[in-house]
Formats: sequence, C-alpha cells, structure tokens
Amino acid sequence: MANLIDVELLRTLLAIAETGSFTRAADEVHRTQSAVSMQMKKLEELVGKALFERGARSVRLTPDGLRLLDYAQRIVSLSEEAVSIFAEPDLQGVVTLGVPDDYADRLLPRVLSAFARSHPQVELVVNCHGSMALANYVRKGDLDLAIITHSDAMDAELIRREALNFVGAEEHATHLADPLPLAVGPQTCSWRNSAQAALDSVGRRYRVAYTSSAAAPLVSAVLAGLAVTVLPESAMRSGMRILSGRDGFPALPPCDIGFIRARHARSAIHDALAQHIVTRIGNLQTPVAEAAE
Repeated sequence: MANLIDVELLRTLLAIAETGSFTRAADEVHRTQSAVSMQMKKLEELVGKALFERGARSVRLTPDGLRLLDYAQRIVSLSEEAVSIFAEPDLQGVVTLGVPDDYADRLLPRVLSAFARSHPQVELVVNCHGSMALANYVRKGDLDLAIITHSDAMDAELIRREALNFVGAEEHATHLADPLPLAVGPQTCSWRNSAQAALDSVGRRYRVAYTSSAAAPLVSAVLAGLAVTVLPESAMRSGMRILSGRDGFPALPPCDIGFIRARHARSAIHDALAQHIVTRIGNLQTPVAEAAE
C-alpha cells in the first residue's frame, strides 16, 4: 500500500512556497524552524524526490516540488472545506471588512478563499482604505471588521508581526541616489515616520518624492526606479528587493498587524469572519479581538 501524506506536511509546503523561507513558513504554521525542516525531510522521503533548491537568501521549489504543490493546494483546500461543512453553521447575510491595499494582494486571499468555502451564502463586502481611516469607520459602525497596521493609538488586537524593510527595485540602483528619493504614505503613516526617523538616525539625506495613501502608486514608483519605499514582507512585489545594512540602510522596527471589530459586530457571522482572519493570517498566538469602543 502506498504511503499516505499527512495534510499538515502539505500545509507547511504551501507556507514555504508562499514565503520563500523555512523561517517565515515556521511562523505561518506556528512551528519551530527545526520542526519545519524535519517535516520537509519526511515529505521528501515519502515522495522520493528532492523538493527544494536552497539559495543564499531564499528557498525555491524544484520541478518535482512544483508538481506536488499543485496537489497540496487542492488537498489542503478540500480538507479545510470538508471540516468546515460540519464544524461551522450555515450562515447567511452581509458582513463588511476593511483592509489596507498594502495587504490585499497577499493576506486577503487567505481569508476570502477559506471564508467563501465555509460560508458560501454570506456576502462579504471589502473596503480598502488606510489604517487610520479604517479604524475610524469601525468605531463609527460603518464597517464591521478591519485588518489594520497596529499602533498604540488604535484599539486593535495584535495578530501578526512582520519585518519592515526599505525596498527598492531589483533592476535599478535608486538606493544609491543622494538625496535618497522616497515613495511613502501621508504624514500620518507610521511606516513613513519610521523610515524618516531611521534615515535621520544615520544621517542619510533623503527627499519625499512621491506621496500616496494607496499602495499602487508607491509600488509603481519603486518598480520604475524612481524611488525607494518601506514595506512589510507580505506587501513585497515581484521585481523588488530588500535594502539591508549591506546597502547602507538602517534597520526598521517591525510591522505589527492588528484586527479590530465594531461594537455592533457580535453575531455568529461576525464571529466566523473574525476567527478566519486570526487563523488564516495570524502568526501570533492571540485571542479574537473584542468589539471596539
């Protein structure tokens, strides 16, 4: 009889494929890096193929790894769907969720796909705004729940922590310009404030070349070689590279991602979405956030 593959091994494989790192994948699946390495060694032994090519900075899947990845996505998805059908109530209704567009590309799909499979009769309305605006909308009751960049000024539950980095384009040397052109959010943006404070601390000259509350214009400026920006790991795009101390850039404080829900959002449908958010994108052990004041 052929050996069966544990779904948890496939779940870890998906995390590695998405993050490009055993270390970051360990955070995603709430295991130690050594445990993740042992899991993948076992998986390679089960299939009898090498699944990874390890580079200096990242891990890539081999052709056999990519073949297995396709099966892993389907198997994990079906497993989650099967469990959710019996574990969660058949909910109906409308729920509103706010999320900054910085996180929409990488984090939001994890929540949407799982929630839609579990609750196909629920209409999920998504609004993209800056974190400060989203927090205000939730407090006023205009939104049910929101994923936001966490700060002390916001009454949010911390659910995820990522490295925050200076980022430039792979094909351009914009980071060598003097003064350094920056593409950043408005003056209320915590990432902008962190970047400016860090550059000031090392005496690096800079100028704010592009300002936008939306991520797309900032990303475009970076990829075009016009500026350097600041992004957490989950907001990195293809064609970008991290600018580290070797490039003359100081370290930044981590990016904390929080979750907030409105006072009125107390029904089973809100609880279900809240649990999906914490489970799917959280990398910290934390309870579901209470309703906002």
